[in-house]
Amino acid sequence: MRFDFETLPDRRGKDALAWDEIGMPGAPAGPKEGFDAIPMWVADMNFVCCPTIQEAIIRRTQHPAFGYFRIPDEYYEAVIRWQMKRNGVTGLRKEHIGYENGVLGGVVSTLNVLCSRGDKVLVQSPCYVGFIHALHNNGYEIVYNPLVRDERGIWRMDYEDLERKIVENRIHATIFCNPHNPCGRVWEPEEIRRAMEIFEKHQVWVISDEIWSDILLDGHRHTPVQSVCEYAREHTAAFYAPSKTFNLAGLVGSYHIIYGDWLRERQEKEASLSHYNTMNVLSMHALLGAYTPEGETWVDELCETLSGNIRCACEQIRSWTGVTVQRPQGTYMLFLDCREWCKNNRKTLDELLKMGTDVGVAWQDGRQFEYPWGIRMNLALPRYKVQEAFDRLNRYVFDLS
Repeated sequence: MRFDFETLPDRRGKDALAWDEIGMPGAPAGPKEGFDAIPMWVADMNFVCCPTIQEAIIRRTQHPAFGYFRIPDEYYEAVIRWQMKRNGVTGLRKEHIGYENGVLGGVVSTLNVLCSRGDKVLVQSPCYVGFIHALHNNGYEIVYNPLVRDERGIWRMDYEDLERKIVENRIHATIFCNPHNPCGRVWEPEEIRRAMEIFEKHQVWVISDEIWSDILLDGHRHTPVQSVCEYAREHTAAFYAPSKTFNLAGLVGSYHIIYGDWLRERQEKEASLSHYNTMNVLSMHALLGAYTPEGETWVDELCETLSGNIRCACEQIRSWTGVTVQRPQGTYMLFLDCREWCKNNRKTLDELLKMGTDVGVAWQDGRQFEYPWGIRMNLALPRYKVQEAFDRLNRYVFDLS
């Protein structure tokens, strides 16, 4: 490999929530004496940065002025080139792309255009906790369309429930997650198309979170929601960012793709009302450093590394009687179903979580994702650290020593 995915950077005291908040309220508990913490909760990566990003930021900071600026065509060209090469997108133009401080802010701005406060919005569960907080904080009511697991344990959409919930609750906007967080499904074109047929039938607008679209495992391919049909193209606001792909969340910055003039003009107006949704110059240069041929190679090697981590972890989880997991097709998160283990061992999920955090495995309570027996685990660490975490779980939690 050209790039380094074996070094674990020391992020303690370096503005890293995943490390510095362990043991604080709302975060996983700290380890018992004799164990160090392995951060497997916050969805960011513990790899050194793609060098071209640092180089781009350093080049810009060598000039000692950071005043007002206009977004150059180079930025839009980088996004268009990246979307074409990574996702096969054609027909994307500068005017279709808009800046967002973050995906959640863009989601809320779009909902404010399409809905009234107090309206019901449909989301699929398990559900990314950020959606839950953002919708509740902005006065929307959530209607859940639960995903179901088939006979092979693969998460699937329940289309009958989807349509019933739309009709019963008079839904006219939905949030779609592609690839899905926390389940890790990379939705197939026909799956998206079938959902879109229901949305079109009932004139439901779609807000598509595609922030994980670059993190694809074992050769899976991302299908942009807007690509499956004309209704999807004209009635979907899609949100992307380099932040998840390249671990740039601390720099702030994402973008939307909206083809339909009506929605795009109103969404951009809504997003501008705070006079805060404005690009940061270093965030811009970070994207320019990321969306390069070197960045593409870095992402390909990242996905190869993550695929190996996922395979290693899932093989070991098969030995945990009562714990099941669908091997994710995208993202770097595992979502464990611990229902049977807790039942068989007469433990609560809280007790199981503590057994892990006691030995330093800082995994995440999955109940906040609207799944009562779930635990989420971040595997974006060097392989030796992933193995160390599973060695501890095998020995001290699941008694496989």
